[in-house]
Amino acid sequence: MKALKPIVGVAQAVRNASVNSTRVFLQDAGHGLLEVCHNTFALIGLAIAALLVFAASHPDLRHEAEAQALSWLQARQELREEPVDTLALALSEPDAIARATASDPKTLGRQQAAVAQWISRRYSVAPEPVSRLVEEAWSVGARAGLDPTLILAIMAIESRFNPFAQSSVGAQGLMQVMTKVHNDKYEAFGGNHAAFDPVTNLRVGVQVLKECIARAGSLEAGLRFYVGAANLTEDGGYASKVLHEQSALRLVAGGKAISPHALPISARAVVKPETSAIEAPKAAPVAAPVAAPEQIALLH
Repeated sequence: MKALKPIVGVAQAVRNASVNSTRVFLQDAGHGLLEVCHNTFALIGLAIAALLVFAASHPDLRHEAEAQALSWLQARQELREEPVDTLALALSEPDAIARATASDPKTLGRQQAAVAQWISRRYSVAPEPVSRLVEEAWSVGARAGLDPTLILAIMAIESRFNPFAQSSVGAQGLMQVMTKVHNDKYEAFGGNHAAFDPVTNLRVGVQVLKECIARAGSLEAGLRFYVGAANLTEDGGYASKVLHEQSALRLVAGGKAISPHALPISARAVVKPETSAIEAPKAAPVAAPVAAPEQIALLH
């Protein structure tokens, strides 16, 4: 036992020496690292100060550096945001609603709503644009002294409510107005291309119809003028078709339940409308005798 004591004492001394050496080494390394960091930060500070002084003396370089920094920051911000549909953004036009020819059917009165719904189902067109046209027919009809159902009936027979329709002879739009013949009437709406704006075509068509009735002296004769058959022996049943369609529209406006598919468009005898709630405006009196056929240009 006495022999082992010196050995244990030596081992303990070695262990203590190792611990002390390691502690001293770590302390020296820590101090050295701190000095290095301190000197590095000092150098960085000096470099920044030098750059600032240099930039202050060169405004053009400073602006370029600021622009690059701003561009980098914006790019980083865009990467953080959700991806945007660039095509949808490029094509967006919040004010496009102003060009739409449409109205909410729920805002119409009883008569107009019934007519709009019936036309929508009969001609497979959306109720919103039809509602707008029904409103316009009532408004323009009141000012022109024409039954709104007559205006709508002409649109039905002429174009089936297709605002882009065109005939083989150049009649265009909802009411198939001869644009080249009546280009003067379109000047008030910005030019001939307005023929394809549904509301404009309706208003010009009503002007032409009003002129036709005034020259012919009666509704049926005026319709023959409108279709360009004033100097023909017959109009191919056009007037009969329009009046047949109008009588159906008057019945619908008066509250009659009529299937939109039960009255095919034809030239058969006109159905006389029953008493309706519609007050048809009186036609304007004829101001002059009917002109000779050869003196009258085709109005439609």
